[in-house]
Amino acid sequence: MLSLLVHNPDGQLFCGEVDSVTLPGTAGRFTVLDNHAPIISSLESGKVICNGANGVQEFVCAGGFVQVENNRVIVCIE
Repeated sequence: MLSLLVHNPDGQLFCGEVDSVTLPGTAGRFTVLDNHAPIISSLESGKVICNGANGVQEFVCAGGFVQVENNRVIVCIE
């Protein structure tokens, strides 16, 4: 499981456990799964898609950044 935090300038949008997160990276879409290698990436406009026990959640993103380390994913979006 991944610990996911999604923030925008107005505050926290999501905090919880998920199985995967798909992100619109500036070098292309990519998916983060359990035990993913550490990464910091910029994001372009698109959708952040989270898959977890409560189903699929989507957040519209106009750009931002993501940090992945030790099964913790922090997403800052506009």
